[in-house]
Amino acid sequence: MKSSDSVFDHLEHINKRQKWIRNFLRSYWVVVFIHFFAQLGAFLFLDYPATAYHFFVHILLIPTSCMVLMIVWADWIHRTRLQFSFYALFSTSTFITWTIIYLNYDIRIITALCLMPIFSAVIFFNKRLIWIPAFLQMFAFLTLYFADPHFRWFLTPFDVISIPSFILGGTFVAHVIVSSGSEILSDLHHTMQSKQDLIVKNAIMSKISKTDGLTNLYNQVSFKDYYDTAFDYASQGVTLHLALLDIDNFKLINDTYGHQIGDKVLGTVAQIIQQHIPSSDIAARYGGEEFALLIFDKTFDEAYALVESIRQYLARLHWQELDNQTVTISIGLHSCEPGLDKDQLFEQVDQYLYHAKRSGKNKTITAKSVGDIA
Repeated sequence: MKSSDSVFDHLEHINKRQKWIRNFLRSYWVVVFIHFFAQLGAFLFLDYPATAYHFFVHILLIPTSCMVLMIVWADWIHRTRLQFSFYALFSTSTFITWTIIYLNYDIRIITALCLMPIFSAVIFFNKRLIWIPAFLQMFAFLTLYFADPHFRWFLTPFDVISIPSFILGGTFVAHVIVSSGSEILSDLHHTMQSKQDLIVKNAIMSKISKTDGLTNLYNQVSFKDYYDTAFDYASQGVTLHLALLDIDNFKLINDTYGHQIGDKVLGTVAQIIQQHIPSSDIAARYGGEEFALLIFDKTFDEAYALVESIRQYLARLHWQELDNQTVTISIGLHSCEPGLDKDQLFEQVDQYLYHAKRSGKNKTITAKSVGDIA
C-alpha cells in the first residue's frame, strides 16, 4: 500500500504531465497557424509555382484542415483516454511535421523538423517514450517515400540515407539527454532528501531545546517566550488567562516512594494536563512540580472550568505505585486585564497558588475565591 506522501507525489506527477501535454497541444495550434500564413504569404508575395485553385485547395485548406482535425482528435484523447495521451500527442506531432515537410520538401533543411516530435518527448524524462516518436518519424518517412513518386524523385540517394540516419542520431542524442537529466534529477533528489533530513533533525533539536525531557511539555525558557508573545497579543484585545498548577505534597512522594515514582507522577500529571487542554493553549513545566498554562479565547468561567476539570480528574485517580492513594494539585488562576503588566499578572497568579496551598490544597483559587476566604 502506498504511503500518503508517495500517492501525493504520484498525483502531482500526473498533474504536471497533463499540463505539459496541454502545452504541447497549444503549441501545435501555433505551428499550424504560422504555417498557414507563411504559405499564404509565399503565394501572395513570391513566385509560387501553383495555380490559385491548386494552392488554396490542395496546399492550404485541405492540409490545414487535416492538421486541425488531428489536434482536435489528440485533445479529445487527452480528455477522455488519458492513458493514450502520449500516443495521440506524438501521432499528431508526426502528422503535422511531415505534412509541413511534404508541402515544402523543396526546402532541403525542412526535413530537420522531424526532430521536433523526438525532442518534445525529452521533457517527459522517459526513455521509452523517446522511441515512440522516433518510430513514427521513420514510418512517416518510409510511407511518403514509397507512396509518392514525386517525393521519392525529389530525394537524392544521400537524402535517402541521411534522413533515417538523422532520425536515429537525434533519437540517440535525446536518449543521452534523458539519461543525463535522470542522473541529475536523482542527484538533486538525494540532495533535497538530505536537506529535508537535516531540516527534520534541526526541528527535532529545536523541539528538544524547547521542551522538558521528562514531561514533553514546554520548558520554562520557551514558556517565558510564549508568555511574552501572548501578553503582547492580550494587550491588543486577545483573551488570555494564566494558571499555575502545583502538585501537592510532592516532596513527600519523592521521599516516601523515591524519585523514579516521583518522575512517573510528573509525567502522568503532564499527560493529563495535555489531554484536557485544546491544541491552541500552551502548557509548560515551569519548574520542579509546578506547571503553567496559557489559556486563550475563553471566558473566565470557561478557563476556570478547564483547570477544575484537570484538578478533579487527578483527585479521583488512584495510583497503584502510591499504595492506591491519590495525587492532588493546587491551582492559581487569573485573567490578563487592564492595569496589569506581565510580571504583575504572574505574581498575582503565584499568590493565588500560595493561597491554595495555605488554605488546604487541592483547590483552585481566583480573585473571587480570595475575596470569599477573606
